[in-house]
Amino acid sequence: MSLRSESTDRRSVASPSSRGGKNAVPGSANGGTAWSQRLRVNPIRDHVSESYDEFELDFSPSIFSSLEKYLPTNMLNATREDKLKYLTTILLDYLPPAARIRDQKHREYKRAILSNYQPLNKELYAMNPTAFFVPAFLKAISDNNENSFRSIVSEPFPGIFTFDMLQPHFCELLLSEVESFERWALKTKFQIIRPNTLNKYGAVLDDFGLQAMLAKLMENFISPLSKVFFAELGGSTLDSHHGFIVEYGKDRDIDLGFHVDDAEVTLNVCLGKQFCGGELFFRGMRCDKHVHTESIPEEIFDYSHVTGQAVLHHGRHRHGARATTSGHRVNLVLWCRSSAFRELKRYKSDFSSWCGLCTRQKKEQQRKKIDTTSLDLFSREGEATA
Repeated sequence: MSLRSESTDRRSVASPSSRGGKNAVPGSANGGTAWSQRLRVNPIRDHVSESYDEFELDFSPSIFSSLEKYLPTNMLNATREDKLKYLTTILLDYLPPAARIRDQKHREYKRAILSNYQPLNKELYAMNPTAFFVPAFLKAISDNNENSFRSIVSEPFPGIFTFDMLQPHFCELLLSEVESFERWALKTKFQIIRPNTLNKYGAVLDDFGLQAMLAKLMENFISPLSKVFFAELGGSTLDSHHGFIVEYGKDRDIDLGFHVDDAEVTLNVCLGKQFCGGELFFRGMRCDKHVHTESIPEEIFDYSHVTGQAVLHHGRHRHGARATTSGHRVNLVLWCRSSAFRELKRYKSDFSSWCGLCTRQKKEQQRKKIDTTSLDLFSREGEATA
C-alpha cells in the first residue's frame, strides 16, 4: 500500500504485538489489536505533527505525520515511539503476512537495481520545477488557490480535469531514462517487475531511484490540486504513491481493460511518442459493491491523449484505454493514495455518496417514498370528503 523506507541509518521501531505484552499500545484494550484501535473521523486541524524521518519504518514517514492528526485525544501527547506503535498496528492490518513477505522480496528487488543500474539522466532524480513544468502550471501552483487552478484546468467531464503540465524536454529525458533502464535489464537478463497486473510492459519508476522526485511531485504539485478538486474523496490527505510508466503499440501492450485504480487520485500524463488511437474511456464512479455494473449514457466520456497534457481523476472513476493502432504511446502514471481516507472508510457507513449507482438508488428510494406519501395523503383527503 505504501512506500517503505530504504535508509539503513534510521532507528528501528518494533512492530506492536497483536496481543498484550511489552509492546502493548497505550490507550488500547488488551494491548491493542488492529480492531480495537481507531482513528478519529475528523483531523485536529491545528495539531502540529511530529517528524518520523529518522526512524526505520514499515511505511513512509509522511504517512505517520499525516495520520497523527487523526489520533484519539489520549494519544496526542504520547511519545513518538508509542504513536508509531499505535499507527503501525492499524497500518499493518492492510498488510497480511503474505503481503509482508512479498513486500520484503520487493525491497530486495529494488536494492538489486539501485546497486547496479547507473542512471542516464541524473537531472531527473531531483525535483527541478522550472525544468520539468510549463510556466502556466508553475504559476498556478505558486498562487495556490482555486481560481488559479481553474485558470489552467479544463473539466471536460465532471470529475475529470485536464491541463498542460510537462515540458517537452522533460518528457524526452524521462523516455530516454526508461529506455536506458530497459536496455540495462535486457543486457543483464534482469527481470523487470511490471507496474500492475494489467500491463505486461512498462516499469515502476520508484524501483530505479525516482521515488523521492515523485514524492515531491505528489506532495508539492498534485496535492494542492487534489485538495481543491477531490477534498471529500481522500484528496486532502495524500501521503503515498505508486509511480510508473506504461507503454502501448507494436510489441507492447495494445490496450487496457476496463478497471479502477488502487488510488484515491490518479495523475496520467502522455509523454509521447507518435501514435494513433489509445483514447481513454471513462464510465462513471463506482464503489466496491457496484464496480462491475453497467454505465448509463450520462457517464460515458472519451479522452484523446496530448503529449505533455495531464489528466487528473479519482481512482474509483472506471476507465480503460482503447487500442493504440499505430506508433508507440508512453504515459507517466502516478497513483496517489491516502492512508487516512482508507482507514476512515472502514468506520464510516455513508462513504459511497460519490458512487453513481448508489446515488441513483438513493434518489429512486426517495422518489418512491414521496410517491407513497402523496398517495397516502390523497387517500386521506378522499376519505375526509366522503
